[in-house]
Amino acid sequence: MDTLEIQRKPGGAAKTTILHLNGPLTLSTLFEFQESLRQPGLEDTILDLSEVPYMDSAGLGAIMSHWAHTQRNKFKFAIAGANDRVRTVFEMTKVDSVLPVVASAEEAERKFQA
Repeated sequence: MDTLEIQRKPGGAAKTTILHLNGPLTLSTLFEFQESLRQPGLEDTILDLSEVPYMDSAGLGAIMSHWAHTQRNKFKFAIAGANDRVRTVFEMTKVDSVLPVVASAEEAERKFQA
């Protein structure tokens, strides 16, 4: 069974949280990911996917759900470090046109401050 490790780190700004995911984001790891998104104090969010080798539609759905939550609450959101395989999922489903995808968490933080 696949495992997903999630490390929560504070960002440079007080309201920013970086969630660094390590492992596949799939139906079998989805519930742990969703639980991390429900933790108190999660406002501006950077999802660091640099260690996510692949993702399925359930993982994409969870990301989209959190993105919608951030939009409703006027929080900032970014995806950082997605590899080619994960980016292909974004492109095939056309969500790359709405999700802010950047190369690194550092770049996302710079965009949050701009």
